[in-house]
Amino acid sequence: MPSRTGAKTHPHHDAPDTAAAFRRLSSLPDGPERDALRDEIVRAWLPMAHRLAGRFRSRGESYDDLRQVAALGLVKAVDRYDPGLGNAFESYAVPTVTGEIKRHFRDHMWTLHVPRRVQELRNRVRRATQELSQTVQGRSPTVAEIAACAGLSEDEVRTGQAAAESFSALSLDAEMPGGDGSWSLGDALGAPDPALDTVVDREAVKDRLAELPERERAILYMRFFDDMTQNSIAQELGLSQMHVSRLISRSCGRVRDQVMGDTDDA
Repeated sequence: MPSRTGAKTHPHHDAPDTAAAFRRLSSLPDGPERDALRDEIVRAWLPMAHRLAGRFRSRGESYDDLRQVAALGLVKAVDRYDPGLGNAFESYAVPTVTGEIKRHFRDHMWTLHVPRRVQELRNRVRRATQELSQTVQGRSPTVAEIAACAGLSEDEVRTGQAAAESFSALSLDAEMPGGDGSWSLGDALGAPDPALDTVVDREAVKDRLAELPERERAILYMRFFDDMTQNSIAQELGLSQMHVSRLISRSCGRVRDQVMGDTDDA
């Protein structure tokens, strides 16, 4: 039994003749009859949408997901198409479906989010590089050659090349190149230097230490920089060990209170 969308086919085997169905769809009010005809048109054009999705199969996304995105683009094309303008539905649907697929890659496939303009630079640089790679033998195309081929400035080419590194990222568990499998990328990453906290602390107390009496400064220096014991300091200065202990505690407490007061004021 012939479909209501028509048995006549377009030069493409997956492009049915739905001109009459679209004219009828545009004249129907919202309701079950219109919804049924709309669904029939979408089903008739699904092979075309799946064919367009197949063009993007090698870009890291599953084919099933691409088919779903293409189907969504097809539904949008059916809903927005105006047969009264006189253009064939295919000429409107193809860029609509393709645009939906490209939008999916732009919004969901980049590991790092970059502006759309930069993504487009990356695509132009990639296409120019692929084209030049077939004519330039034995080496990679230069930035100047890519710029001339893509109609871009050299700075734009460098931006596009840098954006290519944002499309995907390595796992921290990835094996280091040339390694024996025992080292991963995460093992090569740096970590905060614990000595940085010491630098901050030293800078915070420097001015307050300078305000201490000379004897207290000398005692703290011998204790914390020369690593002398309290007994050794007492013998050096002719004081009792107990007196040295009290001076250290009093000086440290004074400096600590002043530094904390500076922090509160800030």
